[in-house]
Amino acid sequence: MNGDVVFFTVALAALAVAVSLPVALALAWLLARKRWPGKLIVETLVTVPLVLPPVATGFALLLLLGRQSWIGSTLENWLGVEIVFTWKAVMVAMAVMSFPLVVRTARVGFESVDAQLEDAARSFGARPWSVFWHITLPLARRGVLAGVVLGFARALGEFGATIVFAGNIPGRTTTIPLAIYTDVVLGDNTAALKLIIASLVIALGAVALGERLARPLHSS
Repeated sequence: MNGDVVFFTVALAALAVAVSLPVALALAWLLARKRWPGKLIVETLVTVPLVLPPVATGFALLLLLGRQSWIGSTLENWLGVEIVFTWKAVMVAMAVMSFPLVVRTARVGFESVDAQLEDAARSFGARPWSVFWHITLPLARRGVLAGVVLGFARALGEFGATIVFAGNIPGRTTTIPLAIYTDVVLGDNTAALKLIIASLVIALGAVALGERLARPLHSS
């Protein structure tokens, strides 16, 4: 059972970050490179999940995507897609809670790139997407990878929003943090300790991999 919970949590944490990454990178680049009306409001909204209690975030997701909401009822009645109390709800909760860390860290990476290099490439006729893909993103790689690692670690440890929005349904929505909580409540400290060690190993492995990938190509 513990092995299934670990695999389920790691897979959904990775999926949550992967699904939200394109939007996170686009927003991080816009915040780092552009000035536009409402920028301060967007910056504030992105930060909200970091300062709001996770349980409150989960309740907000429940109101937004629950069966009684317009979005939730439309998805369920017209598309047959059920979100609340399914693995999809777990992924959404993980994505929402990890999104701010990815955006903020990637933004720092983009801000560290010399804008003159991008201007030089554009002056030679490079298209905006080509400039981003071949110059901006490689030079901001350390910040982007750091954001991905932090986002994955945050998703891996997500508890509050998940338990409200997805519940703690064994074999369906139970993640490592929820399983640890259940084991502690039931007095099974051994099982809880095993899961804690497993999550620690996974988190350390993710950080080590991120550091490895972020090294310059010429380093050993």
